[in-house]
Amino acid sequence: MADHAQGRKSVLAALVGNVFLAIIKTVLAVMTGSASMFAESVHSIADTLNQSLLLIGIRRSKKPADDIHGYGYGIERFFWSLLSACGVLFMGSGIAIYHSIDSLLVAHNGPHPLNLISIGVLFAAFVIEGITLWLALAELRGGKKFSLEIFEDADPVLLAIIYEDGVAVCGVAFALLGQWLTHVTGNGAYDALGGLAVGVILGVLAITLIIKNHQYIIGKPLSEEVIEDIESALERDPCIEHVIEFKSVAVDINKYRIFVAVEWNGSPLYEEIYDDGDLQEEFDEIKDSFKEFTKLMFKTTDRIPRLVGNRIKTIEENIIREFPQIAYVDIEIN
Repeated sequence: MADHAQGRKSVLAALVGNVFLAIIKTVLAVMTGSASMFAESVHSIADTLNQSLLLIGIRRSKKPADDIHGYGYGIERFFWSLLSACGVLFMGSGIAIYHSIDSLLVAHNGPHPLNLISIGVLFAAFVIEGITLWLALAELRGGKKFSLEIFEDADPVLLAIIYEDGVAVCGVAFALLGQWLTHVTGNGAYDALGGLAVGVILGVLAITLIIKNHQYIIGKPLSEEVIEDIESALERDPCIEHVIEFKSVAVDINKYRIFVAVEWNGSPLYEEIYDDGDLQEEFDEIKDSFKEFTKLMFKTTDRIPRLVGNRIKTIEENIIREFPQIAYVDIEIN
């Protein structure tokens, strides 16, 4: 089954780093009145709250399947990740953009001393965000070669940390640039524009995460290539003539439930019975008695569903073995 602990280490590392950064950025934003520093402080506060939501999602997704949720609670992590993404959009991006525009409208010209403490904090933030980004990327890779493919079915919790930290690194760069240009030119608009840039990239990040989590919540299906491979594997079994209907839905990170309706061919099962010699023995025993023949018919009526059921169970086990991302298989025969 899914590794529900995936992402926890990265989330905890990011949470600890952002609690520290949120405090010192907020203090400096109040002291300096910098729009870009204010945007960065809002960014860190939003990330702290959002990572708390991600931890809740990870914990709740660990709950085992029960009578109410027969396929487990894996979808919980996507719900809480969605809430986190909405928090980034409305709290992080919205407040940062609003404050930066307000600062831009009242930006004043004149000498702006370069605050070395503020610069030092931003550099520290760059290092901390870079470390948590590296940890999240390492956890996402899981020893695999780095490529864009590892992002396709990645855990949205891990993606949230990677995207947030990536945006944070970019945000710090914009804040540094804005403060430096304000110091060089004496124009406060550059500092406000730096904060505005942070807010905009936060908004892009949030929308990306919302779309990603939305796919899982409404029922993300398998890719067409995987579906074709599974259908081919099913049709290799002599009892399945062809697949009539195929449905799939994600129940956790890279774990899917599939429903398959197939055209069934019972002849191979009959041939297995015939090859075992059971029919010949039974025929020899009852060939002169109609009453015994009738009993055999009733016995066969009970035997056929068992044979079909055992064959379906074998087919389902083979599919799960061949395709590790398949957690549950339901086969309906026509």
